[in-house]
Amino acid sequence: MNINQQQLKDALSERYLAYALSTITARSLPDLRDGLKPVHRRLIHAMAELKLNPETGFKKCARIVGDVMGKYHPHGDASIYDAMVRMAQEFSLRYPLVDGQGNFGNIDGDNAAAMRYTEARMTKFSEWMLQDINRNTVDFRPTYDGEGQEPELLPAAFPNLLANGAQGIAVGMATNIPPHNIHELCDALLMLLDNPQQSVISLLRVIKGPDFPTGGVMVENTEETINAYRTGKGSFRLRARWQVEVHKGGAYQIAITEIPFQVQKSKLIEKIAELVQNRKLPLIGDIRDESAEDIRIVIHPKNRAVEANHIMSLLFKQTDLETKFSMNMNVLDKGQIPKVMPLTEVLNKWLEHRREVMLRANQYRLQEIAARLEILAAYLIAYRNLDLVIKLIREQDDAKQALMAHLKIPENYADTILAMRLRQLHKLEEGSITKENQKLRQEQKNIGALLASDALQDEALKQQITELKNKCDAPRDKRLTSIEKITLAEEVIPEDLLTEKEPLTIIYSDKDWIKMAKTHLAADHPHRFKDGDGLRFVIHCHSTDQLQILTSYGKSYSLPASKITSARGFGEPLRLLLDIEANERIIACNTHNDQQKWLLANNYGLGFVVSGDKLKAQTRSGRQVMVLKEGGAKACQVTHCLPLTPEQNHVAVLSDDRKLLLFDIAEIPELARGQGVILQKYKGSYMADIQLFNAEQGPTYQKAGQAKNIADYQAWLGK
Repeated sequence: MNINQQQLKDALSERYLAYALSTITARSLPDLRDGLKPVHRRLIHAMAELKLNPETGFKKCARIVGDVMGKYHPHGDASIYDAMVRMAQEFSLRYPLVDGQGNFGNIDGDNAAAMRYTEARMTKFSEWMLQDINRNTVDFRPTYDGEGQEPELLPAAFPNLLANGAQGIAVGMATNIPPHNIHELCDALLMLLDNPQQSVISLLRVIKGPDFPTGGVMVENTEETINAYRTGKGSFRLRARWQVEVHKGGAYQIAITEIPFQVQKSKLIEKIAELVQNRKLPLIGDIRDESAEDIRIVIHPKNRAVEANHIMSLLFKQTDLETKFSMNMNVLDKGQIPKVMPLTEVLNKWLEHRREVMLRANQYRLQEIAARLEILAAYLIAYRNLDLVIKLIREQDDAKQALMAHLKIPENYADTILAMRLRQLHKLEEGSITKENQKLRQEQKNIGALLASDALQDEALKQQITELKNKCDAPRDKRLTSIEKITLAEEVIPEDLLTEKEPLTIIYSDKDWIKMAKTHLAADHPHRFKDGDGLRFVIHCHSTDQLQILTSYGKSYSLPASKITSARGFGEPLRLLLDIEANERIIACNTHNDQQKWLLANNYGLGFVVSGDKLKAQTRSGRQVMVLKEGGAKACQVTHCLPLTPEQNHVAVLSDDRKLLLFDIAEIPELARGQGVILQKYKGSYMADIQLFNAEQGPTYQKAGQAKNIADYQAWLGK
């Protein structure tokens, strides 16, 4: 027994590398030139061998899959049939390569029928992929069992890689190329033939962006699109296409007619229905699927006052009516090297492939012409010496040698003369041979000029691409995906529309526990608290409201009322919902109002007025509104947050050493953030209280549990 000793690390790395390379080159990544993986290439080749052209009849898919598996592709029949099904689906491929007859699945996600029930043939696009394959335009290699030959790639007169796109996951890399419109690709290719150094920006003037088979609307901005095509990597936002259908009386419904690429319609509708049932989409009353051959999803708003834009913006945020397609143009260059390529390189390399195919086809044609000219030359010699030829054939034992000796012709000429049929000897044949000879020599001359001139090759390629563009004249060959610009304002949804509006009561305890009841409770309603805890305040609001919370650290927090725990238990600590520090005390809790103004004051006698819209926080960590001073025996902290009303026009400030100062509220500035201004100066003392009052009534004070006004307060007025 021969035992080869090898380090485990080396053995594993060597075998894994071989597996990785096999996966990359022979399974997952498409060849740049024909845009196909081996299984798709073998399917098209097998259908061509079976003569399943668009003009001929269909054959059972089981027959096609059997040929592919038996002759070319040593893998399971299920994987081959799955690939074939996808090539026939109009919602999967922009330009289907297989014309299927029978059930090939649908956009709802239903599977295709078994291959014994379905039939298939090639489409015109597959036919273009095979154009001139029998003229030595591509190399062939032995099949896996060595019994036959298969093409290494296809001539690809159709730019399949970008027209149909590709998806695949290899080892350590992946590819995801979106489909594009063939008319736009042809225009870009013609531009590159005029100037191969065209910039991405120039090409994107004709290639508007991806063109998906399911249509939809692309809403990515221009800069990101340019960057994606310049680098070969990027993403595109794709939305469903919708329209408003107005009924009598002002009622309306929304009809969705196109959904994003690779989204299953049935799962999409199930998701929307689930969100409606869970009250996550409060603007929608009902959803109905009215699809037949075309997609039609009808959405009924809860009431006619709701704007359709708001409904769709909400659906785009929460469902697959808006998706992101991540582009990664990772392809095999010359079938061997995986590389992420920009748009210009992909198009130029396809043109290089087409140039090579054209040159090889013309060189093959030159060989055909040369062989035919030899035959014609032999025919002409025979006609000019017809009597001698007949005599030698009748009288000589070895006619071939006799012809070669008497007519001074090579052996192949003699073979040709001997193979002539008697009916070719009529009088008119000589003239037609002379004409054919002249025609072939002119063609030979033209091909020689073409092979020697880059300019003529460019013109020939332009002619091929223009013909391809003109042949793609079906309605579905036009652009399906539209490009639109969406402003930020169009995507903003008023927050009160995101939640169903219902009355709530917020209960807040002394120990900062909070809970919510789904109704407006009476003021004397009893509440349960933990031992040693009690009621601090109760707020009546709605589920669409936000709570505005101010703390002793000068920070403002925002909390949606609908996110607070139900009142069945003790609730939960407020610090679990917001990032409030341990020593941070709650000073005020109110419902948020952008228009309401507040007076903030701290114990150092500093304060300012702030508008409600400046208190709104976007994160759990809150927003710093009042900046606190440092130092002193007593820490600086916010102590008061008072709502301003039109009736209250003066401020009363009281220090802890019983000094009082009254002044007009107009003297306090309105700030968005800061330390504030000095409301009352202190030396060794701090602010004890602050009050807003009406100048006609005067400030109030408590005496024996009763509020009394200070009518004569002029002595305390100041600045």
